Amino acid sequence: MVRRTLDSPEDIKFLVDSFYEKVQADSLIGPIFTDVAQVDWSKHLPKMYAFWESIILGNNAYDGHPFRPHLIVNQKHTLTIDHFERWLQLFSATLTENFTGETAEQVRQRATQIALVWNNKLEYINNDSYMED
Repeated sequence: MVRRTLDSPEDIKFLVDSFYEKVQADSLIGPIFTDVAQVDWSKHLPKMYAFWESIILGNNAYDGHPFRPHLIVNQKHTLTIDHFERWLQLFSATLTENFTGETAEQVRQRATQIALVWNNKLEYINNDSYMED
């Protein structure tokens, strides 16, 4: 199979679709998407296309607050470093399997940053000792 360069909306759609196929089949994070968040994939996937297009192509396709849904899910089911590591593992594997080039590596780095920052934010929220005097 020819690996793509990840430089078009079609490539991004392929990345997102391939990644979320892995997510849905995953025993650790799949149930969080399907059972806890009860994701409507017909609505979620277009948001993810726009989110990653904004990051990769810089086209401002995404208009939203990407952290907020994770905060809501975290209130129902505590998200941990294990969840973010699995998300990143699946995302990185999808990149490696399907894409090549500098853009793919930049996207891998950006995904790593997002996972680390969001995990740190939720870890802070979940550890309520910061509320103590």
